[in-house]
Amino acid sequence: MSKLVIVESPSKAKTIQKYLGKDYKVTASVGHVRDLPAAKLSVDIKNDFAPKYAIVKGKEKLVKELKGMVDESDKVYLATDPDREGEAISWHLATVLGLNTDELNRVKFNEINKQSVLKGIQNPEKIDMDLVDAQQARRILDRIVGYKLSPFVSQKIRRGLSAGRVQSVAVRLIVDRENEIRNFNAEEYWTIDAKLIAPSSKRAFTATLTADEKGKAKIENKEQSDAYLARLDGADYIVDSVKKGTRKRQPAPPFTTSTLQQEASRKLNFQAQRTMKIAQELYEGMEIKGEGTMGLITYMRTDSLRISEESRAAGNEYILSNYGKSYLPEKPRYYKTKASAQDGHEAIRPTNPLLDPEKVKDSLTTEQYKLYSLIWKRFMASLMAACVQDTVKVDVSAATAADRKNGKFCMFTANGYNVKFDGYTRIYEVSTDEEEETESVLPEMKDNDALKLKALDGNQHFTQPPARFTEASLIKELEETGVGRPSTYVSIVSTILNREYVEREKKQLKPTELGEAVTGLLKKQFPNIVNVKFTASMESDLDKVESGEVDYIAMLHSFYDGFENTLEKAKADMSGVKIQLQEDVTDIPCEKCGRMMVVKVGRFGKFLACPGYPECKNTKPFVVQTNAKCPVCGGKVIEKKSRKGYTFYGCDNYPECNFMTWDKPTDEICPNCGKSLFKRKGGLLVCLNEGCGYEKKAERKKRTKKED
Repeated sequence: MSKLVIVESPSKAKTIQKYLGKDYKVTASVGHVRDLPAAKLSVDIKNDFAPKYAIVKGKEKLVKELKGMVDESDKVYLATDPDREGEAISWHLATVLGLNTDELNRVKFNEINKQSVLKGIQNPEKIDMDLVDAQQARRILDRIVGYKLSPFVSQKIRRGLSAGRVQSVAVRLIVDRENEIRNFNAEEYWTIDAKLIAPSSKRAFTATLTADEKGKAKIENKEQSDAYLARLDGADYIVDSVKKGTRKRQPAPPFTTSTLQQEASRKLNFQAQRTMKIAQELYEGMEIKGEGTMGLITYMRTDSLRISEESRAAGNEYILSNYGKSYLPEKPRYYKTKASAQDGHEAIRPTNPLLDPEKVKDSLTTEQYKLYSLIWKRFMASLMAACVQDTVKVDVSAATAADRKNGKFCMFTANGYNVKFDGYTRIYEVSTDEEEETESVLPEMKDNDALKLKALDGNQHFTQPPARFTEASLIKELEETGVGRPSTYVSIVSTILNREYVEREKKQLKPTELGEAVTGLLKKQFPNIVNVKFTASMESDLDKVESGEVDYIAMLHSFYDGFENTLEKAKADMSGVKIQLQEDVTDIPCEKCGRMMVVKVGRFGKFLACPGYPECKNTKPFVVQTNAKCPVCGGKVIEKKSRKGYTFYGCDNYPECNFMTWDKPTDEICPNCGKSLFKRKGGLLVCLNEGCGYEKKAERKKRTKKED
């Protein structure tokens, strides 16, 4: 062995090894090899926040093996991911393995294909200490806030709680939105809709009352609606004007990390964590039939909208040969990256635009194919010509003969469009969280056409409160407010869910009582910690550390001095104060005293306890029951957790009955044997009764735009 290349991931190592050949040994560190030990603060605050790093527990043997490989090598390359975290991993590896951090041994790949890997190996750089310092600053900041603030929150609310610097802001956003919803006062309003038929068509179209002779019509109640309906009784409907125009719809830019997570949530129903896991697999590479081993997409943690000219040329070549010259814009389209973006990498795009999803489908899992298809289509659409639509706005005057003579009328309006040229929409349409204004294809009409009334209805509506955040809309909000960065969105969402500050209700994120209590405490005692603008400015300072504009130790001092004073004041202000949470009372009686037991949370999760403590100290495990019956003995099927925290299901008669399954229990009954049906991954309902074998596809519920 003469040349050693160290990456983070074994699958990435496997791909790169095939490109570099036998003169290189490519191995993986499997993430960080050194970090701040979790058992204590591990930061010397008095000594300029010096971090006290140690080998990650369980990686001692790996580090020893890596040292042995380094001793046998003439040259060592550190090829971890091309971002702050990857730079820090390379620096930790260099420090632990005794490498010279000033040597040209750092290699970066924005995409993993043979050309990029060979180019990277031929052009090594020094470890970028500004990037390392930015990662260290974030790690130290988060450790200080977590280890100093968490004991205070635990003491004042409940044992075992924790508070995080960025996560607390995310919870605050969700809590504030919930309060907006609670405080929202719905206002009644009515619309009057006419279904009309034009002389040129037999199909009705809908027009809505928008004005009368006095101006814009505002209908606030049923009485006003009925008054309009009464005056329109016997009215004739005449086309007042037809306004035609043309509009162009431009394609969305290629994906950044946040927009990929948002769109995968809307279109594929993927949670952010799942999206990034699959994207990592596509980036690191796999064997593609007819192409060999390659990474299919560029690096997936980015906030840039840049693309290389080589990829633009390849994309244009594909569009030209498959759709024709008319599908390319007259001038190349360039998207402007936000001023606050780090812009360290290209946008997320296919490494080879000529590989359309159908060419690689057989080499990918279903999930990989879906995500690659989404990324490829978005990229190709971003290069294509605009969609051109012919628009039409029709105003219809409605009045009885007597009213029209006296200058009284009601004006109805209908909007519609026809697609003149589909452009980029031939490949891709962007999804949205909002319900779009409804437009339809309208029949041909001209001024003074008499229309036939098919139906006239007054419809009651109420203004709606703002929607709760979904995972996708929360990530969008975090990005727009400057809280967090592409590499942190997934951890932010997963952390607030795991800590039970937030829960999922269908696809929406709803604060728990615990989340609201913690947020209330932090808003009162530590307003900066949960202040969106303050946290965004901290992120901006970290970016300045990365660019070399700010010294990270000076930045830590400027934060900590104010934080320490606030913490001491909060401790004094709340001395002896304890915030009480409303206990979740169950219908399970205590066997010892008869009181209804309550759900409590301890170090190891939820448990049932008697509310009569300390007189009655009875406790028992908390069990989540399902409506399904055990197919073996007929007992109740309950939810359980594995040692690694994964959910499975078993019989409550354990250990007498050993039934267990990963399949989710349902309320449906097997038509063959009468046993409960279980839902398997992929949407298949199966009967687990031995010898039955019944199965069927689960019915898919249609999603509305609001649910999306």
